[in-house]
Amino acid sequence: MISTISEKYCKVLELDKILEELSALTCCEAARQRALAIRPYTNLSLVTDELEKTNDAFLLSARFGAPHFSNLQSPSESLKLAKAGGMLSTTALLNVAEVLRQVRLLSEWSRQGDRMENKLMTIFSYLRPNQSLEDRIHRVILAEDIIDDYASPALADIRRKIRAKQAAAKSGIERIIHSNKYQKMLQDAIVTQRDGRFVVPVKAEYRSEVPGLVHDTSGSGATLFIEPLSVVEANNEIRMLQTEEKDEIERILYELSALCAEQADDISHSFELILIINLYFAKAHLAEKMQATMPHVVEDGRIDLRQARHPLIDAKSVVPITVSLGDRYHTLVITGPNTGGKTVTLKTIGLLTLMTMCGMLIPVGNDSTISIFKKVLVDIGDEQSIEQSLSTFSAHMTNLVSILKQADQRSLVLVDELGSGTDPEEGAALATAILERLRELGAVTASTTHYSELKMYAIETDDVENACCEFDVKTLRPTYRLLIGVPGRSNAFAISRRLGLDEQLLERASTLVSNQDKSLETVIERLEQSRQQYEAKEAEYQKKLSDYNHRFEKMEEDQKKLDEEKEQILERAREKARKLVEDIQLQTDLLFEQVDRLRKEKEQEEFSRRAAETKSKIRGELDRLHQEANPVSERSNEGYHLPRNLELGDRVLIYDINQEATVVGLPDRSGNVQVQAGPMKMRVKLKNLRLLGAAKKPSRPRTTVSKSVTKATERRGTSELDLRGKMVDEALMELDYFIDRSVMSHIETITIIHGKGTGALRRAVQGHLKGHKNVKTFRLGVFGEGESGVTIVTLK
Repeated sequence: MISTISEKYCKVLELDKILEELSALTCCEAARQRALAIRPYTNLSLVTDELEKTNDAFLLSARFGAPHFSNLQSPSESLKLAKAGGMLSTTALLNVAEVLRQVRLLSEWSRQGDRMENKLMTIFSYLRPNQSLEDRIHRVILAEDIIDDYASPALADIRRKIRAKQAAAKSGIERIIHSNKYQKMLQDAIVTQRDGRFVVPVKAEYRSEVPGLVHDTSGSGATLFIEPLSVVEANNEIRMLQTEEKDEIERILYELSALCAEQADDISHSFELILIINLYFAKAHLAEKMQATMPHVVEDGRIDLRQARHPLIDAKSVVPITVSLGDRYHTLVITGPNTGGKTVTLKTIGLLTLMTMCGMLIPVGNDSTISIFKKVLVDIGDEQSIEQSLSTFSAHMTNLVSILKQADQRSLVLVDELGSGTDPEEGAALATAILERLRELGAVTASTTHYSELKMYAIETDDVENACCEFDVKTLRPTYRLLIGVPGRSNAFAISRRLGLDEQLLERASTLVSNQDKSLETVIERLEQSRQQYEAKEAEYQKKLSDYNHRFEKMEEDQKKLDEEKEQILERAREKARKLVEDIQLQTDLLFEQVDRLRKEKEQEEFSRRAAETKSKIRGELDRLHQEANPVSERSNEGYHLPRNLELGDRVLIYDINQEATVVGLPDRSGNVQVQAGPMKMRVKLKNLRLLGAAKKPSRPRTTVSKSVTKATERRGTSELDLRGKMVDEALMELDYFIDRSVMSHIETITIIHGKGTGALRRAVQGHLKGHKNVKTFRLGVFGEGESGVTIVTLK
């Protein structure tokens, strides 16, 4: 869409400087030119879409870091040649491969944001990676003009023959240069080449003594480079093989060019997408440098900039302004001293409007609103034309005539020093008339002036508002703050008095000022005093509010620390209880083992009955010990009822200690349920359990395990597992069992011995460890541990 915003006005507002900064952040010349060619959109939906994509790039960069972009060359001309059946150079093919590499890297990077609602991801989805062609080019072309020996079987064979013939030729010449017969005839005992043929440097006076062909002469004529007859045949064969090599290389390049031609449309389209994506991330980078945000965008003429900063002024020195326009009033009259910031205010409003219309984030505070316009009309600066012999006033008036012809309800008009450069009375009258006409046309207008008549006009006229750039009379310096609703004072008398002007002169000057001007200055002075009092009270209120918020945050922070300390104390108590119960459990297992062994030795019914009674007593004692060992006060589980009867294997929560466990025994008469939490088995009251999930079915067949209790010494186990000589499936099953047993025995590090061999068992073991839920890290062994024959595993 062609922009309706004048290039002249864009330059006056310095949009071209912003685009230069943007272009410097792009990846290549093609992207740089696109950045410089950006023009403001005047369509609301287009502006909103561009802003959202730029903001998406900003958010993605903040979360994942910006993707890397290479300095690419456009492949379009090369691809046209390829489609016409031409052969691409190695440089052109490498550029195509680099474009494909960039496409692949961007596609891989974009997967990070797949789950995010992000308009920019749609553009990424149109990229067409082609790694097979990318890899094919890189396998064939190692660098510019360097083709890999194994680019084709034929090329490898030719180059092998060339090397063999070259070695034979060198050998023949070396016999000559090392021969006693020829040593005195040679200028140097070296083998060299001329025109790709092996030669020897012979002194000119011995030309007839060395039979062969002369290929070159030294500059002095003292040395002849002769190809001995004994190597002529070998050199001829080398030359023929080099011709075959060149033909084979051309065939390979034609083949690669044809592959590029087949994918030319996808490659060209992907390159265009790379430029588009790069431009959005360049805008995001610029926004980061400017500390910019995304404003609300409308098209009804409303501008509400909060803490807005001119992007071309150093952020450390610029004073942010807050300005509204186009809502309660459509015309803003800004007054104040020279160098007080009036012109900067106009340029800030205009430049931020144009940047927004270009889809760029702007340096403003949150909840700022900006409107797009069909026209942005500007009269800022001295546009005096020497060639046209126009005065400053004439130049401004010529521009204003043009503005009045174009202005309408969809226009933003910015005029600096309206009516200046002529008689003050006539200039004020003209300025008032121009503002009235712009109001009638419905334009949103901001103008600066020195005329007090315009201050009165703004006070007395609906839809017109005063503003001023604040001036500190005490320091005789502008503060650059913009005050809306307050007309600016001239400050001439106050400044003169502080600079030491005679008081009588000041009094005489005061009598010469009209009563109307005096009244206006008095009103403005009272308004200024009221404003300063209000600001002082506001500052006091904000200080108290800040102190209150600080104390409140401190209280919240202290409460959070107390909660954390409480949880740490409880966790230490739980851990101590778990260790105590585990020790008791191990002792109980030994007792159960002894009872079972005695029962097997004695088959009498009476003995079996007594053994069962003994086991029951031990279990009861274990429950009592468990309750005593748990120092954590029981949390109430009242009000909760199990949704169904418990089954073996159900996952439950032991409510009072907040510990997950698995049901390994159904409730007994007393309402106690046997559960297992990690390596510990315990009996818990049924009312103290909450159901988390049903029993899980095993994913693979498990080895049948005997019901007899493993001895405590065996449970602690060994930290090494030898899998050498085992099939992969058998080894992986044994590995799973070993890891489970090690976790139960609280072994933190284990060693898996798989041997070196072909590496198949090692790869299978390490591939299995990658997805194992109980494995924290693993690595190959180092010297002294078994090196690549073992894998050291750290368990969770």
